[in-house]
Amino acid sequence: MRFIGNIIWLLFGGIITAILWFLSGLILCLTVIGIPFGVQCFKIAAFVLWPFGRKIEIGNFGVGGLVFNIIWLIIFGWEFAIVHVIIGLIFCATIVGIPFGLQHFKFAKLGLIPFGARIY
Repeated sequence: MRFIGNIIWLLFGGIITAILWFLSGLILCLTVIGIPFGVQCFKIAAFVLWPFGRKIEIGNFGVGGLVFNIIWLIIFGWEFAIVHVIIGLIFCATIVGIPFGLQHFKFAKLGLIPFGARIY
């Protein structure tokens, strides 16, 4: 079932979402200061590409991760999270879209605090 969900996900917007996260990562990697943030965008892009059957665990970050998470949250993390929450609510408006909406809620959580998050 996870395989079918991931294939449907790819066909109906998963590829576009992953490409947007990847492009965000490329833009952030243009500067030396933005490289750690760009790497997190690449991590999220890989997760967005094949989300069903995978989970995230938030935490396990040290002082540096805390500082980077605060900077991420203030500068652009909240925008990513709001977009994913809105898309998730739109998907949850129909019964068929609920699994896809739940995936977007996972992305919103990861979009808020990516440093120290573990995807398994």
